[in-house]
Amino acid sequence: SRGPAAAIARPRRMPGARADRAGRPPPSPLGFSPPAPLPAAVDSARYILGFAAAVCLVCAVLVSGSAVALRSLQAENAERERQRNVLFAAGLADPEESLTDEEMAARFASVRPVVVDLETGADLPDADPAQVDPLVEAGVPDTSRPVADNPARVRRVERRSVVYLVEDGAGGLSAVVLPVRGQGLWGVLYGFLALEADLDTVRGLTFYRHKETPGLGGEVDNPAWKALWPGRRVFSSGGEPIIEVARAAAGPVASDPHRVDGLSGATMTSRGVTNLLRFWLAENGFGPYLDRLRADAGAGG
Repeated sequence: SRGPAAAIARPRRMPGARADRAGRPPPSPLGFSPPAPLPAAVDSARYILGFAAAVCLVCAVLVSGSAVALRSLQAENAERERQRNVLFAAGLADPEESLTDEEMAARFASVRPVVVDLETGADLPDADPAQVDPLVEAGVPDTSRPVADNPARVRRVERRSVVYLVEDGAGGLSAVVLPVRGQGLWGVLYGFLALEADLDTVRGLTFYRHKETPGLGGEVDNPAWKALWPGRRVFSSGGEPIIEVARAAAGPVASDPHRVDGLSGATMTSRGVTNLLRFWLAENGFGPYLDRLRADAGAGG
């Protein structure tokens, strides 16, 4: 027989402490029965897909909205940077200067951008320079043309480009600024070459984008090296572009007008500068345009 102690020692089973034989959960102590759960795999998959779709939608809206909102600001910044580099090449501003937007606009007032046809050298007065991006058009088959293999490794040339005419106080031509580009050692060098009104003498040269090695080919940015360019001459007496970055030191302008000191330890970059300048001054670049300017000046003189 069971004694009182055995009855006390045996724990009392709480009602609903385990699921019934059908697998249903036990009822709540308060008398409420929870709803039957969805199968775990189905519930998890729906949650993951829904969450991922929501995140993708939010990100797409944010990225698209930011791109639209910043597009005009990016265009303004790009145009401002282009104007600044044109001023540097033309000697109308110094890279060490910190110009306000108003000061830069005042100096750029003497510069007139013009869209030109590179094949014929003719002006395209109906084209808006602000709407023409030569680098973009060079990458589109309908707005560019292929060129034969060349040392500058330029594969396609845009049919239209933008040149910058620097005018004097009387409206006459003071200088011409040409956009140039070509292969360096590690990538493409992008810059501007400014020629005096005689279309032969260098006023300035600047590069605004490149991937050359700092301290070696990257010295194309060095103000001391760029100061060697003014006064050099780009064409021979026969009209061929012969400007050259020498392997070593070049002579003074008076005795060695067609060469500039080489960049120490950067033979490939020096050669690249030579190649790109000769390319853009020749028939596949701005050669036809410069010929037309000479003809116009001769007719006017």
